Amino acid sequence: MKELARVSASPTLADSIGVTWTEFWFTPARPWPLALVRIFGGLLALALWGSYAWDLEAWFGPFGMISPGLLAAWRSPYAGSLFDFTTSSAGLLIAYGLGGFVLLAMTIGLATPVTTVLGAIMFASLLHRGPMLVGPADDVVAVILWCLAIGRSGDALSFDRLIGAWLGRPTPRPSVRTGIALGLLRVHAAVIAGAAALAQLKGDVWWNGTAAWWLAARAESPLVDLTGVFLRSEYLVNLVTHAIVLFETAFAVGLWIPSLRRPLALAGLVVWPLIGLVGGEPMWGLALAVLAVGCLPAERGQATVDRL
Repeated sequence: MKELARVSASPTLADSIGVTWTEFWFTPARPWPLALVRIFGGLLALALWGSYAWDLEAWFGPFGMISPGLLAAWRSPYAGSLFDFTTSSAGLLIAYGLGGFVLLAMTIGLATPVTTVLGAIMFASLLHRGPMLVGPADDVVAVILWCLAIGRSGDALSFDRLIGAWLGRPTPRPSVRTGIALGLLRVHAAVIAGAAALAQLKGDVWWNGTAAWWLAARAESPLVDLTGVFLRSEYLVNLVTHAIVLFETAFAVGLWIPSLRRPLALAGLVVWPLIGLVGGEPMWGLALAVLAVGCLPAERGQATVDRL
């Protein structure tokens, strides 16, 4: 009977999976990694938002190039945009300026419970107003903003925290919402890296080692022209090509191995921007680096927590 009781008390595979799932999603986390994601992600969002300024009227104005018919052909019938309601040039400018103000307030950490949600909505609205203009960096930044809308990134490195300290409010404790947001950032970082590696392995140029050359040669407006360097050494082209795939694979898998998570996240702060430069998508590389910031291990607490 004692042996039977001991066996029945031992944890099953289902129990282990349940514990791991609960710990990953619902363990409260301290806010500093999410606060850094808010700052750097907000700066990227502002840069991308500002890139529409010069051609805003030409694209989205009452007589702009993206007409309702063209928009319907590109956009999902389930998608919508707040900019759909701006039927005049003045209304378009007001909505655009308001969105920029919201993103700025979110970045500096002012009224973050509101500005993080509004920032994600406004950014998504701009992308849905011109889906044919959206690039890979826009998609990644949109993911980052929605994760920020879930967590409590204003609990650190923010004007909200400064105001709270001035009013004598206690230091915010670890939060479940912050843990969920960081978990979502890690999941998306692993999925994006893994998807990039799998997509690349479908092409012959990634197997024969020439992909880095084609990326550099096809980049429309590269910040750094690497074609001259690559022409001098075939071995360098092969090395860069295979290193990209190796890092993306290691990043996607290693984020789930505790001993590898921190070094890979730190490496991502440098390697992702470099990959973006090689591929002619520097903003995409910076956006992946912001995701890597969210993957840095955060201290977690159980004793005293803010459940929400």
